[in-house]
Amino acid sequence: MSKPSTRALLRSKVQARQGLLVPGAFNALSARVVADMGFEAVYLSGAGLTNMLYGLPDLAFIGLQDVAQATAAIRGAVDIPLIVDADTGFGNALNVAHTVKVLERAGADALQLEDQVFPKRCGHFSGKEVAPLSEMIGKIHAAVDARQDDNFMVIARTDARSSLGFEAAVERAMRMAEAGADMLFVEAPETLDEVRQLPALLSAPQVMNIVVGGKTPTLAKSELAALGYGMVLYANTGLQGALLGMQKALGVLRADGIVHEDPSLLVPFLERQRLVNKQAFDAMDKKYGG
Repeated sequence: MSKPSTRALLRSKVQARQGLLVPGAFNALSARVVADMGFEAVYLSGAGLTNMLYGLPDLAFIGLQDVAQATAAIRGAVDIPLIVDADTGFGNALNVAHTVKVLERAGADALQLEDQVFPKRCGHFSGKEVAPLSEMIGKIHAAVDARQDDNFMVIARTDARSSLGFEAAVERAMRMAEAGADMLFVEAPETLDEVRQLPALLSAPQVMNIVVGGKTPTLAKSELAALGYGMVLYANTGLQGALLGMQKALGVLRADGIVHEDPSLLVPFLERQRLVNKQAFDAMDKKYGG
């Protein structure tokens, strides 16, 4: 029996509504760490890519080519399902259709679109505005029509909670599901009651995005699975941990003028080589007589 594709695997896991726990990555090596830690899927975070690629905040500074290049690099590094944050689709419905084709070819298994106006903001920033619902519905139709593989998932996100209120956000999400979205993402609910209500109010599988320090109250993966969420997303936890690790290691270097091999401070040299699969390249070098 053939192995299911990563797209079919991802679809089956989110439809099970058991709170698939998905960390975010910001490049290929961080995605490999996610896979190496035993997680079953990885998310390419637009915020993480913007922060790490350009040193800028999540305010629409990246474009489709940035995302496509990162998608292809991650796809080459890991074989677990890959969800890609495509922000607002980089334009109108025509641009969304192109975005889907580009990212599907690059190796994405699912694409996330949101209903903010351009330039978009991080979902947990203030001052967000949403586009007319009709515009988002057109983008979802375009995305669904453009995909080549029916198992490629279109995840529709609404940021309406902060500007229009919870009920309006739920209504928008319902309309997005009717337009063909495979999964719904109501960003930044602000109370535990809202978090608990969403799975009962919306029929499609849903994403719960946990931003540590953000607007949404946090519940454990087990609690969110019991509520029926399809995916529990920690989009930038790895990034925040990586930054802390860099600050600690470089703080020692700045203070002492030297850093020793300390496993509480640094990943050992050999572990870094393992994570980039150097042993396999050494074997290839030997085989081909390099």
